[in-house]
Amino acid sequence: MKTYFIRLFNYDRFANHLILETIINADSPEKPIQLMAHLLAAQQIWLNRCKGEPAIGVALWPDREADILKQMIDDNHRAWINFLDYLDPDDFSNRIGYKSLKGEPFENQLSDILAHVVNHGTHHRAQAGQLLKLAGVENLPTTDYIFYLR
Repeated sequence: MKTYFIRLFNYDRFANHLILETIINADSPEKPIQLMAHLLAAQQIWLNRCKGEPAIGVALWPDREADILKQMIDDNHRAWINFLDYLDPDDFSNRIGYKSLKGEPFENQLSDILAHVVNHGTHHRAQAGQLLKLAGVENLPTTDYIFYLR
C-alpha cells in the first residue's frame, strides 16, 4: 500500500506542476491561482492532522503568488513522501483523530485520508482547468493519472 500511495503523491506533484505552468503561462489568472493555493494549503493541513500536529498558521484559502506555489508543490511532496516512507503496512488502517477547521472532532482511516488528499487535488486542478478554458486557454496539459503512468 505504501508504494501505491507514493505513486499517487508522485502523480499529484506531476499534475500540480503541469497545471501551475499553464496558469503562469496564461498570465496567472487569479481564481486558478487561488485554487492551487487552496489545494496546497489543504495538503499541509491534512499532513499535520495525519502526524497528530495542529494546523496552526495554515489558512485554508491563502493569498499566494504563482511563483511561491512552485516551491510549495515540491515542499508538500517531499513532506508527504517522508511521512509515507516511515509508515508500516499496518499503519494505513490506523484511525486518525482530528478537528475540522470549525473545531468539530472527526476520525478517519489513514488510507482514506490519503485517497482524499489526492482526489481533492484532482478536483481543484479540474476546476482550475475549466477556468483556464473559459479564459481562452486552448490547450490544457493532460493530467490524467493513466497518462502519468504511461
